[in-house]
Amino acid sequence: MHHFQAIMAISEFYYCGGSMGVVFGEKFRRAVDYAIQEELPFISVCCSGGARLYEGISALMQMVKTIEAVERLKKKNLPYISILADPATGGAIASYAALGDITIAE
Repeated sequence: MHHFQAIMAISEFYYCGGSMGVVFGEKFRRAVDYAIQEELPFISVCCSGGARLYEGISALMQMVKTIEAVERLKKKNLPYISILADPATGGAIASYAALGDITIAE
């Protein structure tokens, strides 16, 4: 994998349970936008307990935002690799984490 370039989004369980809130959703969307702009593969590492419940419906809307972003990536025929780390649950697995062209689980 000499000189392999890709764009990555990583959720880290040790920070707020890797939960998916408004900030995560926006950063994920921007990372996908950059991958599309640069025509690069996109890799996500999901280590998440799901949606950030104390943000309410705004957190749940991030599921829609991440799915829409992945769908735009796929329309451009760019590869999406999803890596599922322990734990990968809830809204994260119900949205972006389950949509990889290639899915790798630990």
